Amino acid sequence: MLYETSKSVDKDNVYYTVRWSPIVKADRHVINASVPAMGGIAELYYRDSKGKLNLYLLARSYYGGLRATLRVATDPVEEKDERRRAVLLEHEGEIFYRYTLLESQDDMSDISFFFMSTYSPQSAPQAHSGRYEKIFVREVDSGGLVTI
Repeated sequence: MLYETSKSVDKDNVYYTVRWSPIVKADRHVINASVPAMGGIAELYYRDSKGKLNLYLLARSYYGGLRATLRVATDPVEEKDERRRAVLLEHEGEIFYRYTLLESQDDMSDISFFFMSTYSPQSAPQAHSGRYEKIFVREVDSGGLVTI
């Protein structure tokens, strides 16, 4: 099954349906074997000492694809961002990810804008594509993890 995002447009509004892959424990062999080398969006989580999954990264990937992005983002040797590397080291063996496939960078911008506005409304706003008046997102997740 492909975990793709679809959309419909009604006048100045866009409606995205994000079909997430199941959430999976990060392992480079699993990533190599199961994640497509296609564009999309991924969410990365760490499991804290109480067993709760905490979102720490919403990653967009176009060039190189999700497989390459997830390989780097889950490897403390390859990850260049110090904050994310610290999360990887502190929660080694407890990193999880899920993804959805998208071909359009503009659609990635719209969905990233929506999620970041929802997850962290106090932070600096992320740019959207500017094509639509309102952006709506519905999440479909086989594991039951819905974040919005």
